[in-house]
Amino acid sequence: MTTTSPPTPPRSRLGHAYGEQLARNAPTGHPAAAALESATLRLAYQDRFLNGPAFLRESELRTLVGDLHTVYGLLRSLPERGFDGSITALAAAVGLDPLQSALITRSARTGSLLPLGRADLYHDGTGFKLLEFNITSALGGFENADINRAMLTYPPLEEFVRSHGLRYEDTLGHMVRTMYAECAANIPADRAPVVAVVDTVENFAVVGPRLRVFAEKLADYGVEGIACDLGEITYPNGRPTASGRTVDVVFRYFLPEDLTDPTAAAQLEPLLTAVEQGRLGLFSRLDAELYGNKGTLAMLSDERYRDRYDAAELACLDRLLPWTRYVRPHATDPGGTRVDLLPHALGHQHELILKPTLLHGGNGIIAGWQVDPAEWESRVASAMNGPFVLQRRVRPAAEPFPDGTGGVRELFLNWGLYLGARGAEDDGYAGGFVRGSDDPGVGVVSMGSGATVGCVFHGGEVHSKILG
Repeated sequence: MTTTSPPTPPRSRLGHAYGEQLARNAPTGHPAAAALESATLRLAYQDRFLNGPAFLRESELRTLVGDLHTVYGLLRSLPERGFDGSITALAAAVGLDPLQSALITRSARTGSLLPLGRADLYHDGTGFKLLEFNITSALGGFENADINRAMLTYPPLEEFVRSHGLRYEDTLGHMVRTMYAECAANIPADRAPVVAVVDTVENFAVVGPRLRVFAEKLADYGVEGIACDLGEITYPNGRPTASGRTVDVVFRYFLPEDLTDPTAAAQLEPLLTAVEQGRLGLFSRLDAELYGNKGTLAMLSDERYRDRYDAAELACLDRLLPWTRYVRPHATDPGGTRVDLLPHALGHQHELILKPTLLHGGNGIIAGWQVDPAEWESRVASAMNGPFVLQRRVRPAAEPFPDGTGGVRELFLNWGLYLGARGAEDDGYAGGFVRGSDDPGVGVVSMGSGATVGCVFHGGEVHSKILG
């Protein structure tokens, strides 16, 4: 909805202040004009851009990044804390089939694995809640800083960002730095590394144009990028080669779920062999997907496992995670009481969302409040004992955004915030973007549900007194 004056939101004092600045000055021009003119951004997002950015206060961001590192560490520790050190056992527990489990276990024996992921979060007015933690190299978001730069060509925003000491992170730069650290043994010292951005043959037919842009952008970071599919890599003398160039690192865009096809699995085999022989770096390792599985968040959330964590870890989980449980006959409810799960799910239909653990991009998700009771019962019953979780609904609080006519509209945001490897003076925050919807009842705020996209600026703590 549109209002004539910006409401005072529970979180975004900077957003409120930016709306007031626009209302006072009645600026001309379209705030997303440069984004709409960018071939790179239009390829990724068409013409679906917000009229302004989202803002994070510095202290708010640093607390959140610390919590995300804690959650990442807990996810990585699950084999030791709950499965006697067995990655294979954890893979089976989250529902991976034997082929996927074998590939992940095999990949985990090579090289290293550093933090790289995108946290998808809602802010409910009291704090951020983690809906999913996508831990993989196939994250998207390499254009995030391009959105920031495009939005900064709008003079009112440039003035606001400068006057409040705001800044943004270059997500692709963080990805490249994490790749360099994780694949250090395969980075040549005397020339630019050759990095192939690779997906399966089937997927590349769809996403190839965007991955070619990705590969071209790597030149800005001293990397020679090549975009190709698994079938285009050859192995003369055991050395992986693409487009006539010997490849040092594969930047992986394929997922374990893509490798159930026998052709794709066969094309992967010589690649994994080259990695095992030290001839190739793989970024990121396939076992990254194991820790980014929705089922592992259910393990962190489950009341039965709280004795695995210390007080600080429990406080972090309680702040960040909504109630999430595997769809099994029995579980504990949000209060810790053991319940029969199906009757509980039926009695709390409008507060629950059903998610498959093995799919990405919002596929297969059913929001209880968007279906009738008969369909909900059927869906939950069919998911019983399968690779599905139930998660408590998080209601995102409204955030103020310019409506393009001098007023402010309320939007509900899905925050995509990126985490990379920590550095000497870098806590690993790797930038982000937001997807916004004007529908408070939308199942998932996503591009697939009609959301529009915007960038994120952070900082501004020195102006906290002025901003209220």
